[in-house]
Amino acid sequence: MIKFLSKFLYVLRGKQKKLLVMIFLFLCISLLEVIGTGAIGPFISLATNLENIEQNYWLNWVYSNLKFTSKNQYLLTVGFLVIIIFYVKSFLSFKAQKLIFKFSFGQQGELSLKLMRLYLAAPYTFHINRNSATLIQNIINETSKFVNGLMIPLLVSISNAAVIMALIALLIFTNAMATLMIALILLIGLLLFHNFKDRLGYWGKEGSESSAEMIRLVNHGLGGIKETRVIGCESYFEEKLQKQAQRFGDSVSLAVSFSNLPRYVIEPFLITFIIIFTFLFLAFDKDNYQNLSSILGVFALASIRLLPATSNLLSSVNTIKYNTISLEKIYLEFKDLEQASENKFTTIIDSKTESKLAISFENIVSLNSVVYCYPNASKNALEGIDIEIKKGNSIGLIGKSGSGKTTLVDVILGLLTPQHGDIKVDGVSIYDDLRAWQNLIGYVPQSIFLIDDTIEKNIAFGVADDAIDHERLYNAIESAQLTELIKQLPDGIKTVVGERGVLLSGGQRQRVGIARALYHEREILVFDEATAALDNETEALVTESIRALSGIKTMIIIAHRLSTIEHCDRIYMLQNGRVLKSGSYQEVVMSK
Repeated sequence: MIKFLSKFLYVLRGKQKKLLVMIFLFLCISLLEVIGTGAIGPFISLATNLENIEQNYWLNWVYSNLKFTSKNQYLLTVGFLVIIIFYVKSFLSFKAQKLIFKFSFGQQGELSLKLMRLYLAAPYTFHINRNSATLIQNIINETSKFVNGLMIPLLVSISNAAVIMALIALLIFTNAMATLMIALILLIGLLLFHNFKDRLGYWGKEGSESSAEMIRLVNHGLGGIKETRVIGCESYFEEKLQKQAQRFGDSVSLAVSFSNLPRYVIEPFLITFIIIFTFLFLAFDKDNYQNLSSILGVFALASIRLLPATSNLLSSVNTIKYNTISLEKIYLEFKDLEQASENKFTTIIDSKTESKLAISFENIVSLNSVVYCYPNASKNALEGIDIEIKKGNSIGLIGKSGSGKTTLVDVILGLLTPQHGDIKVDGVSIYDDLRAWQNLIGYVPQSIFLIDDTIEKNIAFGVADDAIDHERLYNAIESAQLTELIKQLPDGIKTVVGERGVLLSGGQRQRVGIARALYHEREILVFDEATAALDNETEALVTESIRALSGIKTMIIIAHRLSTIEHCDRIYMLQNGRVLKSGSYQEVVMSK
């Protein structure tokens, strides 16, 4: 329990004061519950026999000191006070419930945003080893389950526990023996919960795992819809999804059913108790049967509140047990991400504006003895890389698959941090201000990431609508040789490209990617096999767009086809993570 609360409070850091305010409100409501329920007994006693005023010390004291003119007036006043108490209690209960929901659902948005922020700031190696379906599951589903299946039930449990304890204290004061019998009945509910708590935890894990697997299958089936259709493997994904949906449905239905079990057991037991208590009271206390109505009134009203409160408490505890897996996931995710994003990566995100002044590229970028090894790898991916890139020059990187070209580019982009060596811009290490270095770089990968939006929004990627610089936009379009395409489209730059740019050809997508890099006015452009997936004619068009930038932009080009790097000032051939050869195109390529 202590570990659970520790993790819960860790996830909700900074919200402890709000939690304390809600707990205080719950205590106030439980106090009103006791006062209101406790007043029912005296009211019934007075209503059945007004002479009880003289027989009860407290009733007589109030009657005498407040100088009531008649007993009927006194009865009316007591009844009116009871009504007011219950109205105030109901109003506060509603406000408390509203506060719980407002706080909880507000936290869902904050947790999703916090996870998204941490994922964006996490090291690139973190994303290499994680499935995007898991990240989506955590941001959307797990935060929702944390709020709906854990936070709200926990706050409701605290509220119900306060009411239950207050009512039990009242019942002990009213009749201790009867209260003991009710306590035994409630104990049965607790024992039922105890027997199923491990199963609930298991069902919770099953539900979470199957939900994540369903997202992964949907991503695979619909993400590769072309291949799915052509190969004809629709039934494969349908069958897989059906199994996981069945697994999810079974776990949730079992958890919900058994969570409500205590209520169905406690309710008949409680009614049985009231009836048996009535007979026993009449059998053993015949002389005091007039008090039976007031005692039963208190117990009946208390039972009406105790039954749902106890049932809700046990149901909430079961729900919490089922969804504890979500707390574990979010807690561990925050721990891992915050540790990974410590210091260096938070600086990357927060210092964008200031960092533009920290590093400027005037002469040369040099890679000095760069060594990189992937986590848990037994062999270095890069070994002693030395490269110089002069401003305005173009360099080409060639080599067989696995030679280290993409790893080298990822290091240059600042996505991977070398274990040894350094990258310097005019003598200044890029690691003094990595964000400043990244602000100098534009990246054009082999597979351009396009959002399901307009060409305009895809070129001005990450820029708010009202902040788009249209002069820069059209300059980028012209430099990327997209002008003719834009003119042919009915909606021009407002044309929607579809998911992943499906409505554009491969070459058009690549040129949109080039335009994007140019729009952001980056001094260094990195082309990561940008023409590898294109046909010869389209490749020629894209290569022409790249060549047009020679001397204007500094370019780093990973080549799949050697024709795309003929214009480069210097070529580097990589093999097994080392520079095997370097020189002009003639010296490196033609002399092989």
